[in-house]
Order: sequence, then C-alpha cells, then structure tokens
Amino acid sequence: MKKLFNIIAVFISSSLLFTACLQDLDVAPIDPNESTPDRVYDDPAAYEEVLAKLYAGLAVSGQEGPAGQGDISGIDEGFGQYLRALWYHQVLTTDEAVIGWDDQTIKDFVYHAWGSNDVFVTAMYSRIFYQIALANEYLRQTTDDLLNERGVDDQLKAQIQVYRAEARFLRALSYWHALDIFGNVPFVTEEMAVGSIPPEQIQRADLFVFIEEELLAILPEMVEPRQNEYGRADKAAAWTLLSKLYLNAEVYTGTPRWEGALQYAELVINEGGYTLEPNYAYLFNADNNPIQNPGFNEVIFAVRYDGIETQTFGGTNFIIHAAIGGSMDAADYGMDGGWGGLRTTSGLVDLFAETDGRRMFYEDGQTVDIPDLGEFTNGLAVVKFTNIKRDGTPGSNLAHADTDFPIFRLADVYLMYVEAHLRGGGGNAAQALEYFNALRVRAFGDATNNVSSLSLDRVLDERARELYWEGHRRTDLIRFGRFTGGDYVWPWKNNVAEGGATDERYQLFPIPSADITANPNLIQNDGY
Repeated sequence: MKKLFNIIAVFISSSLLFTACLQDLDVAPIDPNESTPDRVYDDPAAYEEVLAKLYAGLAVSGQEGPAGQGDISGIDEGFGQYLRALWYHQVLTTDEAVIGWDDQTIKDFVYHAWGSNDVFVTAMYSRIFYQIALANEYLRQTTDDLLNERGVDDQLKAQIQVYRAEARFLRALSYWHALDIFGNVPFVTEEMAVGSIPPEQIQRADLFVFIEEELLAILPEMVEPRQNEYGRADKAAAWTLLSKLYLNAEVYTGTPRWEGALQYAELVINEGGYTLEPNYAYLFNADNNPIQNPGFNEVIFAVRYDGIETQTFGGTNFIIHAAIGGSMDAADYGMDGGWGGLRTTSGLVDLFAETDGRRMFYEDGQTVDIPDLGEFTNGLAVVKFTNIKRDGTPGSNLAHADTDFPIFRLADVYLMYVEAHLRGGGGNAAQALEYFNALRVRAFGDATNNVSSLSLDRVLDERARELYWEGHRRTDLIRFGRFTGGDYVWPWKNNVAEGGATDERYQLFPIPSADITANPNLIQNDGY
C-alpha cells in the first residue's frame, strides 16, 4: 500500500481537472525516487493495486490513516472525506438529521443557507472530481497500446478489461453524484489531453446521457452479480445505478424514464441473487459483511471499513461517533466516546410506529422537539449504525468503526420497483405490493402491519423509514417536490425552530466560487 500511495501524487499532479490554474502541474517529478507510471506498471500487480486506490477514495481521506497526506487540501481531512461529505449533502439538508456543532458553516446545511464559498460544498465538489481524475488516469494507463508496449500477457489483459470496467463504474458513480448535487459541471474523460485547456461545462441532460451510455457499455465486462470480491462493483451494482439514474431522470433531464427504472430494478431482483437480511439491525453492525457472515447478501455495493486497516474520521466512524452524546454510554455502541453532534428531527420520528423494528432511536434524557440546535439532548439520537457485532462484542477498534456503509441494497431496489410501477413504468401491481410488504414484515415481525394498497406518498414515507441516514433522502424529497418551498417543512429548515419555506435554488448546490473564477467556461447555478 505504501508503494501505491507513492504513485498517487504523480497521478494527481497530472490529472486534476477542476481548476484551470492546475494545468501547469503536468510535469515530471523532481525526486528521482518518486514512482511514475512507467515504473509502477513494471509490476503486474500494480493494475489491481491502483484500482484499489479508486475504491479507497470512497472510504478514506488520505495516505496515513485518519489524518496525514490528505488527498485534498483546504479542509480538515475528516470533514473532507468522500462519504462524510456526501452524507452532509444528502442527509443533513433534510428532515433526517440536525447537527449541533459550530464548525465553520456546517449549520447552513441544516438551515438551507449555503453559498458558493461554503467550505463543505467545496470539499464535496473536490472529492468528486478527485475520484474522476483518478479514474481517468487509470483508464489512460491501461489502453491496449500501452499494455502491448509493456508486454502484458493475454491473461492479465483480460483481467485488466474487468478492472477498466470497474474504474468506469466508479467514475460513473462520482459523475452521478455531480449530476445530482451540482447539475452542470466541468467534464473530462480519459480521451481528453491532460492540462491543455480549462474543462468545458457539460449540461445536466448531457451528463445523464454520458452516465447512461457508460453503464450500458461496461455491462458485458462486469463480473456477474455476487461473483466479485466483496466491496468491488459487479453487474448488479451497475444495474442499480442505472435504475437510480432513470428513477430521477425527470429531475435531471425533464423527461421521465420510469420504464428504465423498473427494468433495471427487476434485473437486480430477479437475476442478482440477493435476499433480504432477516434482522434489520444486522445491516448496520460491525460485521455487516458476507466475509464474517456468509449468509449476508442484501447489500449490493458497500464502502468497506476496518477499524485497523481503513481508519478515518469520516464514513461510518463519523456517523456512529457523532450520534453519541448526552446520557448514552459509548461502549454500548462499540466506541471509545461520543462526539455529541447528530440527532434526528420530529419529521422523521413521527413517521414511525412504536412497534416498527426500524425505529432505532435513543430517547433517555432526549426530547423530540429541538428548541436549541446546539444542545445534544434536543432531538432523539439515532442508534441505527453501531460498531457492535452480532454476538454483542465490539469491533476491532473502539476508536475507528469496522461497520461498512451500504451504498445500494435490495430493500432500496424493492422500493424503486414499487415507485416506478406506480408512476407508470410497467411491472405488476401484485408484485409491487409483495415487495413493499416484505419490508413491512421484516420491520414488524409479521404481516399484521401489511398494507392492502399503494400510493406514492406511502412509498416516500416507507423510503424514509427503511433508508434513513443512508444518503438517499435529499434526492427522494427533490423527486417528490418536497425538498424546498413550504409545502413540507421540518425543524430548523430555513433557520426556524418549527421549520420554514426555502428557496428553489437550494435544489442544487453551487459550483464553488473558486472554480468559477479559475475556469471561464463555467456558469454558476441559478440563484448563487
């Protein structure tokens, strides 16, 4: 891994794409001991090792554990970790969570008051394009011409084609986050010369087409569902991302694609071989993986964590630590202490019946209402994610969680099928009801709380109950027309204790002002 980390600096110096002022970094390293691509790929194992860095970019923030040699600068490494930044944008801006800290502008995410100079917005933007830069460079270094020049044998060439497909999937995933969060963004692929001109801005509808075409193109090269190493993407991960893309197509392009959303959800369900985990809590424990628990197969794609090998102040370590405070005993959740920051709002709490097994809140000494955002005991604490294994023992490290984060899982796909069906995407009404009620049976332990009919409002509420704190809520609320405006409010939206209306511009985040200044090709999102 040390060798791998040494080469990343070279890749980044030749691959950063999100500000025009970085073009001059396309230079050879001065240090003669620094690794360069021609040296790195002398070792056939490097092709897999560099791919590992692309996956690691979702989980960690730098090269030396929780802090040290950070991938991006200008922000604390914990704040700037990919998954934590994504969580801020997708969860903290909704009824699912508030935060009591005063770190820089973090409360502006709760209030819907962020701007183009927000450091947390810039961190997410930079993380996305750092990942894209890595993927682009990997694809540049694995062309047929270069592989032939290096004398790569046919067996390794065939494996590299699979690696390239996974790299393209990871790039598509990051471009989807860019599409969803920022809209019209700078656009670069491996086909474009490094550092030649400032990147052009791609329109949201055109980026949708690029992601769609990429995912369709890589499907023949992707490993069959559940046949790849755990934590690596397979064909089902690509199907799920396609279903997600189509589910939100009307938001992204103005044209609905419900049939596509249902088609690829159905592929995952019928051909993926996934099953619901019988115990909901096990999905978010320290051993929530098929390596330690071979029967565990609901999660389609996850960001992997290990308290010893992937230490970070982001990811699930952040989610678990920051949700512990007040009278809570950190040891009960497998941690060494609490950071006293995250809670949920009455907007989420009120959706749950007391007997719903997914209702995982800590209430002792906590109030449902939040008169003081800075007081941890205002708002119920969420104990959905823990660093405790199934047998009740803690993970490998009390300071850093082992718990993996599910990016895609079967329950979400069930609900996507149901929604696409209700919106006219085809499918079968009886089948949709069966998928919906399967989640209800797991939640309540039997069929007594099953429903006999479906509606879009019911789907949105069930998505909240099933998927809270998993990074879907902002996108869901926007798709349902309830994220901005005043038709649906929750505590501290618009910096009002009881909640208030917010401007429509907040459906997108701004392009960071520094990039607007550096790149004359970029036009800022409306309202910023």
